Amino acid sequence: MKKKRILSGIQPSGNLHIGNYFGMMKPMIDLQADNELFCFLPNYHALTSQTDGEVLAQNTVEAAADFLSLGMDPEKSVFWVQSDVPEVAELTWVLNNVTSVGMLERATSYKDKVSRGMTAHHGLFSYPVLMTADILLYGTDVVPVGKDQKQHLEMARDIATKFNTLYGETFVVPEPLIAESTGLIPGIDGQKMSKSYNNTLEIFGGKDDLAEKVMSIVTDNTPPDEPKDTKNNALFMIYSLFLEESGRSSLEARFHSPGLKYSDVKKELVEVIWDFFAPYREMRGGLYGDSETVIKILKQGAEKARAAAESYLEAIRKKTGLKYWNR
Repeated sequence: MKKKRILSGIQPSGNLHIGNYFGMMKPMIDLQADNELFCFLPNYHALTSQTDGEVLAQNTVEAAADFLSLGMDPEKSVFWVQSDVPEVAELTWVLNNVTSVGMLERATSYKDKVSRGMTAHHGLFSYPVLMTADILLYGTDVVPVGKDQKQHLEMARDIATKFNTLYGETFVVPEPLIAESTGLIPGIDGQKMSKSYNNTLEIFGGKDDLAEKVMSIVTDNTPPDEPKDTKNNALFMIYSLFLEESGRSSLEARFHSPGLKYSDVKKELVEVIWDFFAPYREMRGGLYGDSETVIKILKQGAEKARAAAESYLEAIRKKTGLKYWNR
């Protein structure tokens, strides 16, 4: 049976956090064995919020090293940086012309970011079109997304269908893959964990910093001698990420029993997180601590990605009339 081609990416916008890992990275890495995995670092997307070129360049290499340390295998997957395949920018322009303004105006992510103070520029507004080009350019079958990105995937499906209707069957219409258990990972303030909200728990930070942040996870005022509610409880939800089903059931029973102190659970969680990522920290400080090794892997991945994109671009240029010679 033909393997499914699965694609996703994560912006190189600073230190990776456990929301990145459990929400996208771990599910992606786990899919390497039985699927065609395409994973990229969308640095074009990062330009919507990052205007310091030196910082973006450094973040890109650092994010790649982090991803490789956490289990991305360049022998089992295609791993590259978005801007190393410039064809995606060409496809974005083509897709702009089959994308309605009304669709983009309905994007809840755009509205949310603007409401939080981000500049309402065209790059932010047309973000879903570039995301669509990222997906369609490689014949992607499945896209792992968080619940907050589901609307963008629906837009990509609509744009692909519109193009196929106008020009004939060209693009694969992608399907979403949403892990319900990790679809929305809370940060230390109870909101979605995001660097934008400054509420993250970093993977490769120091232990003292981790402890400080874990101890600041918001909790309710339920006294120790009363049962604790686990629904929408950020501490319970974060701790559960590191447990198997039996462990989660045990933790839930502890929360529902009198006598549990939130401070004790937080101290436990510090050790759980630190120990969980210990082997990855070793990789990060060893093989993938060498930037030249990381850059070489990314360049090799970009060659594979461009090869996969070539047939789609050729068909698109011909169908749209952009290729006017040797038709």
